[in-house]
Amino acid sequence: MPAPNPNPIRLSVLDQSVACLGRGQDESIRNTVALAQHCESLGYHRFWLSEHHSLPTIVGTAPEVLMAAIAARTSRIRIGSAGVMLPHYSAFKVAEQFRVLDALAPGRIDLGVGRAPGSDQRTALLLNPDPRSSQHFPQQVQELQAWIDGVAWPEGHPARGIAALPQAATRPALWMLGSSGYGAQLAGHLGLPYAFAHFIAEESAEEAMALYRHTFKPGVIAQPQGAVCVWALAAETEEEAWHLFASRERARMDRNIGLPGPLRPPAEAPRDYGAHEQPHLRELRRKAIVGTAAQVKARIEGIAGELQVSEVAVITWTWDAAAQRRSYELLAEAFGLAA
Repeated sequence: MPAPNPNPIRLSVLDQSVACLGRGQDESIRNTVALAQHCESLGYHRFWLSEHHSLPTIVGTAPEVLMAAIAARTSRIRIGSAGVMLPHYSAFKVAEQFRVLDALAPGRIDLGVGRAPGSDQRTALLLNPDPRSSQHFPQQVQELQAWIDGVAWPEGHPARGIAALPQAATRPALWMLGSSGYGAQLAGHLGLPYAFAHFIAEESAEEAMALYRHTFKPGVIAQPQGAVCVWALAAETEEEAWHLFASRERARMDRNIGLPGPLRPPAEAPRDYGAHEQPHLRELRRKAIVGTAAQVKARIEGIAGELQVSEVAVITWTWDAAAQRRSYELLAEAFGLAA
């Protein structure tokens, strides 16, 4: 049995602007902005946005642009990237973008960064033609933090005398994101907050969080600050929740055979899965955090207790935006979030 978590769970949101069959991809972007406003009203702590490229299922390609739109329509909730795929970009330009965001929403901006491409390799090379760009990730993270902090570059450094503007009393909070031990160790070494993608690599979560705590040295923060991101779906009844899950199930199974696409309506989503697909299907259903709000809450509390974290970001895919909003409402009620 996992040890009980001594701290109350802080609940946040990670949204991926999922494409839905029968609706324009632009509608998915607008739904993300509306969801952020709704989740603020429910009392969620953060609203994070992912970065993916050339993937028919996920159309959130520019989290920094979406963050600006959300900043203009909210007043309390923290807004963040989960994350900016840093090897695609200049650390200086990312620092400028997020300093502008912090000027729009002072003290509410999280700058989550990751090393993964968020795309296939061909697309990654279009974003940055250097095939070895990810090898520079640790240096980029340190440079990014220096730009955010406004550190004076030493004599002879190419950046000497250059500042990332605008300067202000507040600044973005840098987070490391990851789904393996690499990001966990780097976050620990640099003294950064760390968010683990449990929905991508559940089997590596315990080892990664232990590595983070073991390697942590005070840096940007004085004590380890860990969070996990999980995929979860709640509905009024368990039966309804599993019905809604059919859309996600189909998308995941199709992607396994090289056919990624938008979410289908749940009634149209099921297909005949071949014998070779059955083990993947059983594993997907076994891991799925799906059910009533009480059932989902219990699973989330169990994960948080096992990993000894006090913050969980929830991702929810549904074809119907109203069902997605209702899932977040039910979890807010179950966790006693205060608007």
